[in-house]
Amino acid sequence: ELEATNYEIPDVRTSALNIEDDQLSALKKQLLILQGMPPQKRGFAFERFLNDLFQVFSLNPRSSFRLHGEQIDGSFEINSEIYLMEAKWHEAPIGNAFLLVFREKVESKSTWSRGLFISYSGFTHEGTEAFSRGRATNIIGINGQDLFLILEGRISLVDAILRKARNAAETGRFYVPIHELLSA
Repeated sequence: ELEATNYEIPDVRTSALNIEDDQLSALKKQLLILQGMPPQKRGFAFERFLNDLFQVFSLNPRSSFRLHGEQIDGSFEINSEIYLMEAKWHEAPIGNAFLLVFREKVESKSTWSRGLFISYSGFTHEGTEAFSRGRATNIIGINGQDLFLILEGRISLVDAILRKARNAAETGRFYVPIHELLSA
């Protein structure tokens, strides 16, 4: 279904990470297999896939965990910053309601907490606009097309997250597609 579109973007893979093409290729195959799974099974498999992806990029991932009645789908670390993760694979793009719930989870932790919301089906335009208006954000978003650009080696996962975090800090926009960040 989703795959990276042939945008004219430079290859900014981080060579210092020493990630082999076959590792990315295996992860891409794993992601494609998930497309054919039933929704309930696919959700858990998607979380495992993301944990594997973060492991390949040496981001010290932690699997999903529960805290006082809430579930966090995982966490990882970049440059000594801890990110909490929310992962969704719904048929329809994610709207503002899910984003607000995740923001509350992140903000209820330490003041320096950050979040990454990964929605395979993306985010609604209305949701991203409403979410980016008014309040500061400490979460960023990745969609399925972004994942394919990472798995095709167009940009490393680390560089993608850092560029998205910088863009959010500068503009207040929680989600900008990777291809736009690379074309700018």
